[in-house]
Amino acid sequence: MSRIVLVTGGGNGIGKAVAARFRAAGDTVVVTGRNRTRLERAAAEIGARPISCDATVPEQVARMADELGPELDVVVNMAGGNTDLLDPGTGGGALDRTAAAWRANLDANLLSAVLTTTAVREKLRPGGSIVNIGSIGAEYAASSYGAAKAALAAWTAGLSAEVGPHGVTANLVAPGYIADTGFFHGKLGAERRAALIAATHNRRAGHPTDVAETVFFLASPGARHITGQTLHVNGGAHTTR
Repeated sequence: MSRIVLVTGGGNGIGKAVAARFRAAGDTVVVTGRNRTRLERAAAEIGARPISCDATVPEQVARMADELGPELDVVVNMAGGNTDLLDPGTGGGALDRTAAAWRANLDANLLSAVLTTTAVREKLRPGGSIVNIGSIGAEYAASSYGAAKAALAAWTAGLSAEVGPHGVTANLVAPGYIADTGFFHGKLGAERRAALIAATHNRRAGHPTDVAETVFFLASPGARHITGQTLHVNGGAHTTR
């Protein structure tokens, strides 16, 4: 039976790859994003349904949930990114700028997932899955981005305990360096890129399909006893035991 899958931030990069993987399996996929033009282009390319939505704005998330329909099987909270890589504001003092920077990353990477999941949670059918997208940056958390992703991982573990009795799993996928995305907004130099690849055990950058396949597995029947976990997809750049 075809599942109904929601992928936030599905208009490009990893989100688009995740949406395409579910579509390749015959699932009905809804993608959301803020950039309507890019979203509609991506949706047409992969055969998904686009709903324009800024996942940090409660009113837009509520509207998206209404448009989604009554039932859902998988939600992938992909929307986010390191807002520190965008052009910073110059107004106010140092503490004002720090507060604004931290709020921006918390909104983009934590609040977006919380709002979306809260809005659609009652639609998830037994056997459903919630997959949040974290980051290797959470393991160091020296920045607002890393701290936001660390909080997302902690929230996911608690969410698992809440949705588990209803037959729904909740996990987090934490990518390392993934090439072929717009994550760095053109600010990744050759030396830094080489260092990120050298930190891996397999000496290669990750690709969006690496993350997409992991997300797809977590939503599969074979992963029903995997919940409350963080799965690292980083080529060994960060290891667990």
